[in-house]
Amino acid sequence: MSIPIERWTPTHGEPYRAVPYRPVRMGAEESVGRAAELRERMAERRTVRRFSADPVPDQVVRDAIACAATAPSGAHQQPWTFVLVKDPEVRRRIREAAEEEERVSYAGRLGEEWLAALRPLGTDEVKPHLTDAPALIVVFQQRYWLGEDGSRRKHYYVDESVGIAVGMLLSALHLSGLAALVHTPSPMRFLSEVLGRPVNEKAFAVIPVGYPAADCEVPDLVRKSLDQVLVEI
Repeated sequence: MSIPIERWTPTHGEPYRAVPYRPVRMGAEESVGRAAELRERMAERRTVRRFSADPVPDQVVRDAIACAATAPSGAHQQPWTFVLVKDPEVRRRIREAAEEEERVSYAGRLGEEWLAALRPLGTDEVKPHLTDAPALIVVFQQRYWLGEDGSRRKHYYVDESVGIAVGMLLSALHLSGLAALVHTPSPMRFLSEVLGRPVNEKAFAVIPVGYPAADCEVPDLVRKSLDQVLVEI
């Protein structure tokens, strides 16, 4: 199915215009069934740190990014950029820089309380997923809009907007049969340098994407039950 493409252009200051929105209402029985299926499939999602080097279909990753880009955003400014990195040399440079920062963090910069929280996950400063996974999606948040003439306009609720987009990206990747990990080395300034991003962009997360390795293991974790996260009034 082809999806019509209309290129976005800045709408700052333009008058409000409305178009009809009449989605077909799903029947209650079908809705309940789909929700149950989605809940079951999402319960299978796990953060993976051991990836196979097998390539993944490019179009699956592009479609997942397209899904993420449908996320709601403050004033519809869509303040995100997704950089898809497949080049092995660039991924090597990212891993090298990330591990340098992580060595400092695990040596004490994080603090004992944070390190204690990480201990059950089995993480350390070695990040093989950055080179083992066949692709990285580096997500940048656009702190402000930057015109070709150098003009700037503020973006709103940038952290919230990009966070929602990343959540939708992870869901789309999982539901398409791929595994992923949200990696946030701190600080992340090196990502802008390695990837040559403009001054209005700030790295938000690195997301390795691929298939789990044949010998993949994940931490033995328990998620909070629905009654622990839901309050009904």
